[in-house]
Amino acid sequence: INWSEEELVTLGNGEFGCLWAPDVIYDREYGGYLLHWSSSHASNNYGHMAIYGSHTKDFIEFTAPKLIYRKEDSPVIDSAMYKEDGRYYMFLKNEGRPNRIILLVSEHTDGPFIRVEKFDECMLAIEEGKYEAPTAMQLCDGRWCLFLDYYGMPGAGQGYVPFIAPNLKSGLFIRKDDDFSFPYGFKHGTILE
Repeated sequence: INWSEEELVTLGNGEFGCLWAPDVIYDREYGGYLLHWSSSHASNNYGHMAIYGSHTKDFIEFTAPKLIYRKEDSPVIDSAMYKEDGRYYMFLKNEGRPNRIILLVSEHTDGPFIRVEKFDECMLAIEEGKYEAPTAMQLCDGRWCLFLDYYGMPGAGQGYVPFIAPNLKSGLFIRKDDDFSFPYGFKHGTILE
């Protein structure tokens, strides 16, 4: 309710070309938080963006950034990570091959991550190159709702599109437009439960 003034946090070093779309998750194994984001980096000549992360316990001191996930054939951005049954699930915007949202899973916040192929099958139902900024939350009945920012058309058609799954592990997300309503302009955000 009562937010402090924002503070500039310096992450990384001169090897990072940019730091985009930060998100955070509590990492019980570390005993603090993992802040993760999209970056270009000198290690691949500032080519395809990848997901990097840094741990913190107090949001003042941060560990040195570490590569969490890189997809060799295309950039990945807009990471959003969630924990279910002891495993970490990370949604990403994949910017090619295919140009859709993908879902990965790992035993640890910093990987290694593998693709959830059932999710790829569900995403075949949506148009390529029109969705970004995944954010999700667990509903009161245990199901998961994934919100994707649809930027594929101008005007009032833009904004979040909801998808429902029984759990993250299944990867079976079904579009549910009729069950939700959002005002135009709600996009590219996050949800605090």
